[in-house]
Amino acid sequence: MAQQLAVVTGASSGIGRATAMQLATRGWRVIAVARRRERLEQLAAQAAAVGAGEVVVEPLDGADPEAVAAMAARVRERYGTPGAIVNSAGAGVWRWPEDTPPALMEQLLDSPFRTAYHVTYGFLGAMLAAGSGVILHVGSPASYVAWPSSTGYSISRWALRGLHESLLQDLHGTGVHSCHVMFAEVTSEYFETNPDSWEHAPWLGKLIPAITPGEAAEVIVRTLHRPRPLVLHPQLLRLQFGLFRVAPGVVRTLARATGRQRVS
Repeated sequence: MAQQLAVVTGASSGIGRATAMQLATRGWRVIAVARRRERLEQLAAQAAAVGAGEVVVEPLDGADPEAVAAMAARVRERYGTPGAIVNSAGAGVWRWPEDTPPALMEQLLDSPFRTAYHVTYGFLGAMLAAGSGVILHVGSPASYVAWPSSTGYSISRWALRGLHESLLQDLHGTGVHSCHVMFAEVTSEYFETNPDSWEHAPWLGKLIPAITPGEAAEVIVRTLHRPRPLVLHPQLLRLQFGLFRVAPGVVRTLARATGRQRVS
């Protein structure tokens, strides 16, 4: 049986790194994509040290379509068609709309949306020809209910959700699956490098216990084996999402009332 192949973006830290490592320990060959070469090489060395599957380092900016296209061509030529793409690259500061000039908005769209689109496009034709595969997007609850003062962050997550929803329609019956996986707070570097973000999140989100990148990775790996259109974790997030389904206006009002407030 051929070795399973996965492409994981955002593999230098957080959920992406944990997912890449868990797949490698299960014998997958992992194409690890991120901008920080040193971090990726550390990941590859860690996988090799424990006798896991091969981690192939591909340092690049996922927002650069030419760099992604070249990477995808190399991977297809050397290793074949991936059975899984995990779009876990994510970044972005929280700002009010008047503090989000066009240049910053362009940067915020780069990750996760543009990176996910470029990587998906780079491999989708081959996956369709194979008639199999899973494209998994790591999203955010902000793609359903925008949080106050997170204009660019929320827009980029809505765009990622739009990519997933479009793929659900267009890939139906092809054997290729699109999955949108959402978590509440994850104890990763994101909130360390964006210290003014989580403290302003609505208390609805803060009611949910934080999970580790490793726990998030376990959910992702399970979903790759049993694809579903929407996966919410942990349980309390599913309950909140149920409330949104029933009373979206109430959830929006609570998010607005309990999130960051303007200072007059």
